[in-house]
Amino acid sequence: MSDAEAEDIRRVLAICFRGETELDALDIERILSLDMGWLKPDEAETTVQALIKAGWLTGGQENLSPIADFSASSTPLGWFPRPQRLLNPTTYVEGSSATIETELADPQPIKTTSKPSPELKEASDDPRASTTRRLLKYIARASGLEAEEVQRRATRKQRALLHVTGWMALALVARDQGLDMESVIQALS
Repeated sequence: MSDAEAEDIRRVLAICFRGETELDALDIERILSLDMGWLKPDEAETTVQALIKAGWLTGGQENLSPIADFSASSTPLGWFPRPQRLLNPTTYVEGSSATIETELADPQPIKTTSKPSPELKEASDDPRASTTRRLLKYIARASGLEAEEVQRRATRKQRALLHVTGWMALALVARDQGLDMESVIQALS
């Protein structure tokens, strides 16, 4: 049984039995054909009987219920089942619903790589350019931000304002962080 085929059936049953534990066979046929428009009425009747034979539905014609709770199956927007999968369903296997729960319970860790922060641009003839590193460390320490984050914010300001030196961009970051500007000026001296 392919996972896609079983998932289609789980989704169909989750939609049909939304808020219900038991349904009449005619109600399921109505949902499949008239409400959802997935099948023709005669195909819906065949599908219900095929789902019973394949073990997906249990009970009598008056009180059918799914073999397991499929309400956790998520259905993407615009999804619809392939009619052939409903007309000829795969046989229900006990562990088929546990496979999805296991996949959800053990997500693979996402690997993130941090790219280095771009360097601040400095004018070669600027006398305060030598204080940039010291100012960056001061702002990081006083604001509680990481030094890389302070540098990233200053670089963004420099890109946005074009003709701003690195130390001025850092001073603007310090002001955004609510730091005492007198201390920032002293750090620049």
